[in-house]
Amino acid sequence: MNTIEIRTRAKEEFVDLTAEVGRIVEASGVKDGLCVVAVPHTTAGVTVNENADPDVRADLLAALRRLVPDALPYAHGEGNSPAHIKATLVGSSATLIVEGGALKLGTWQGIFFCEFDGPRTRRVRVQVVGK
Repeated sequence: MNTIEIRTRAKEEFVDLTAEVGRIVEASGVKDGLCVVAVPHTTAGVTVNENADPDVRADLLAALRRLVPDALPYAHGEGNSPAHIKATLVGSSATLIVEGGALKLGTWQGIFFCEFDGPRTRRVRVQVVGK
């Protein structure tokens, strides 16, 4: 298992992990298998989405903000209930295909850590399995 440490800079942001996860896959020696990218946090997530146009990430964050507004009367007293809900909607892991010793992503796909309660130091776990 590999761990990527991230220091986020904003309350909400997407951090591109594609290159770093790709290096981990290549270093693993696995030619064909799976790569699991998991976030051990309850106010952050991971997603696979377009990495060519940053406006897509901005649109995703804007849509999540509309779906989960900050100004609702949440029962959780720590003030970060919206972050928990956004993390649940996005999900805490992604399973990716490894083929020929490399990630098999679509042309425009990238792997993103999704921060919803930053800035913080965060961890992402990467496990590569296969033959």
